[in-house]
Amino acid sequence: MTTGKSVPAIGFLTVTEHAEHGLFGGYLILNVSGRPLEFHCTAPLKPSRAQEILYGPTLRPFLFGEQIGQTLLAKAKVKPLLVCTDATAMLAAREFSDVPLLLVQTDGMELKTANLSEPFALGCRKVFTSASYDEDQRNVLDKWSTAHADSLDLLEPFTRIREALEEAQKTVRPTTVPTAA
Repeated sequence: MTTGKSVPAIGFLTVTEHAEHGLFGGYLILNVSGRPLEFHCTAPLKPSRAQEILYGPTLRPFLFGEQIGQTLLAKAKVKPLLVCTDATAMLAAREFSDVPLLLVQTDGMELKTANLSEPFALGCRKVFTSASYDEDQRNVLDKWSTAHADSLDLLEPFTRIREALEEAQKTVRPTTVPTAA
């Protein structure tokens, strides 16, 4: 039975790398209690050696943000309050979304070269927004307090996504990434 009332939701967007198949993207949308509402994943992408050379340091943000992140965000039917990622290069997907995108800090995460806001606490985790979207922090804090999601561990859903992607990797073949003209 549908009531027409939207349920507060939080998205989790990440990429796993498989040596043979390439990059797999996964997007899990949970309600604030941690129950899944939607899950989407991509076919694997594997850049050619020429693309690695031509894109240089912009390859990962291109693959993560434009090729994988943008595709997964567009597939979702549920619009979350915010989207979290554990991959710095995925912040490039923020350009394609009207929902704030947060980087959840993990142990050993390299942050020196990223264009990030100052960290702030969300639940029990430190998070960052892209410095290019400075209004996101205020919007996130407003939405978070409304959603009452403090009990949700922002790192745990990435384990679920990775396990689901491992299952998907068993049945797919890599596709090459189209080169922009």
